[in-house]
Parts: sequence; structure tokens; C-alpha cells
Amino acid sequence: MEQHLLKPGRLLDANGHLLDAGYATSLVKTYDRSDICAGKSRIKEWDYYLIYNDRFGVALTLDDNSYMGLLSASFLYFDPAFERTVSPMFWLPFGKTGFPASSTAGDVSITLKNASGAFRHENGARHLVFRIDNFEDGKPFSCDIRLTEEPRDSMVIATPFPEKPTAFYYNQKIIAMRAEGTVFYRGEQFTFDPKDSFGLLDWGRGVWTYNNTWYWSAAQGEVNGHTFGFNLGYGFGDTSKASENMLFVDGIAHKLDRVTFAIPQKNGKDDFLSPWKVHDSEGRLDLTFVPILDRASKTDVLVICSDQHQVFGHFSGKAVLDDGTELQLNGLLGFAEKVKNRW
Repeated sequence: MEQHLLKPGRLLDANGHLLDAGYATSLVKTYDRSDICAGKSRIKEWDYYLIYNDRFGVALTLDDNSYMGLLSASFLYFDPAFERTVSPMFWLPFGKTGFPASSTAGDVSITLKNASGAFRHENGARHLVFRIDNFEDGKPFSCDIRLTEEPRDSMVIATPFPEKPTAFYYNQKIIAMRAEGTVFYRGEQFTFDPKDSFGLLDWGRGVWTYNNTWYWSAAQGEVNGHTFGFNLGYGFGDTSKASENMLFVDGIAHKLDRVTFAIPQKNGKDDFLSPWKVHDSEGRLDLTFVPILDRASKTDVLVICSDQHQVFGHFSGKAVLDDGTELQLNGLLGFAEKVKNRW
């Protein structure tokens, strides 16, 4: 498939339609919330950070889905595998949280009765600060993390939804920033060292249709002495102009075509904790994914329903760069997920 490279300019036209669909390696399109022509309750904006090393990790989300907002934190431990997620909601923000129009500048913070979170740009770093007072057994969770060494390239995609012309998704994934900082969980301190700890950002702005299923996978770490990561995904909107699939080596993107997650089945249902296969349409990606932890969550509140399986585990196999160089992955830690939303 020939993939379309986005050109610089505005994201939406005067009718709120995407001017251009495709991919880029930076935010070349200008997002402006005031250009949106869909119903205000359909606008969704979020920043999601995942920071981890081979031992533990945290996932942090600030989210304004117009009729509801979310401040969510997960603590992840990989051996033995367990996780704890707490996600206080708040109602009817309709953009008052003030998410910035770009990931490159601007801050966002949310303060609730017993929880707070902030993502800030400070001195060339991304500064992430969270606190949830009653995270587990009456004990708080908190973290103070800085992400540095942002790569040159990222995955950027502008996706239309053919069934609704004013619906779109503008998304950036920044993979394999270096992470430094502390996490407090159940009274114990955990420390991220930039020598072995990495962070990624999922930055999303858009107008979604009500019923969607997506598949997303990412991994980050060191392979053969190089900083390596990938972003893989599919499942919603019209991606005929471009996929969101990329490999990253020392901050340089290598573009892939289509990918497929072969999730094993058991008794007619997805068997998330058995080994998966991940491959692409051009023979450049052939991975086995061995799960260790399913961060499963199901929310069903009024018109909102979300069934999420973010599965962490190890990737092994072949990944081929644009120049034909073949990399062998041997137990690279990452995740693969399947999420069904009615929102």
C-alpha cells in the first residue's frame, strides 16, 4: 500500500472535515478545537503516558471526553505480575480542562477532591506529577517523573471516519523517551533510572463515533546497544491512506504497512494470556508475544461502556528496517491491547 505523507497546514476545513488523511513523523497539522463542527459532547482529548523498566511501571492518564473526564493511574509490577488501577471520573468538563492543542508545548492539570495530576513542559523535559490519596487499602499513590531525550521522530496519523464526515482522530505516539523519577506505592519507593527506564506518550485529539474497537501495541527498550521501540495499531476509522505502524531505532522512524494481532482463542473467546502472533503484510515483522499480565478493566456507566485488555509481556522475533537491516528481538518488554468502547 502506498502511504500518504501529511503536508503542513490546518487539520480541519471550515466544515470541520479533515483536510488531509495520512501519516507524518511530527505534528505537521494544526489542531484547533474551535474548528470542530461536530456535537460538543463527541470531542475527546487525552494524554496518556506509560513509563516502565523490566521490573515495574506506571500508566498515567488525563482525559476530557466532554461529557466525562478521567484522572487515572496504574501501578504495574512484572515479576510477580500484578497491577492496581484507580480512575476517578468527573462529569461534564466539555473542554474546561484546557488540553493544549499540541504535544510540544502547553500544560494540563486536573485537581479533584482526593486526586490530582499534571503534565508539564519544564526545561526541555516532560514533568509528570500524580497523587491519588486512597489508592489501595487506604494508602496513597504518588509519582514525580521526568522524561527526557525525546526522539526526533514520532508516529503521527490523521484518520477520518467514513460514516461521519465531521469525525476524525489526530494522534501522536512518542516512543522511548528516557525516564527518571520516583513512585510511591503501598508505602514503598520505586525509582526510575534513565539507564534502563523508558516512557511513551499517546496524545489524542478528535471526534469519535460512538462504537469502536481498536488494537494497539507498543514496546521500548534497548536492542543491540540501540534505543529501540515500535508502535503498531489498527481497527477504527478509515486507514486506507496510512497505517500507524512504525519501528524506531535511536529516534529514527521506519515505516511499516499493515499489521495483524493473532490473539489465541479458547472456547470461542479471546485467550489474552496465551502467546500471540504479530505480523505485517510485507514480511518485515514476525513476532511472538508472550503475555505476563492482563490489565483488564470494564466500565459500564449510563451510555459509557469500555472493555479493555492491555496485556503486558515479552516480544521475540524479527523486525526489518527500511534499509533491509534485520533486528532480532529477544524478550523485549511491551504490551498489546484490544479495547472495545461505546462512548
